[in-house]
Amino acid sequence: MDAHKFLIGQHVYYRGTAAAPLGVYVVLARFPQHEDGEFEYSIRHSCGPQQLRAKEKELKVSARHKI
Repeated sequence: MDAHKFLIGQHVYYRGTAAAPLGVYVVLARFPQHEDGEFEYSIRHSCGPQQLRAKEKELKVSARHKI
């Protein structure tokens, strides 16, 4: 069984395609694995109110905010 790559509260860099600013986000929630094996997360921008749902492949560990 695969496991989530990111933890709740962890800072990640969002590099997705949604109409949201790129940058550092905080993981708010983790969603169950999809049938295609993909994990998704609820994330919030670290400097603003933007909140979105992102796929694991759109995120990477933020070098400035490793836990």
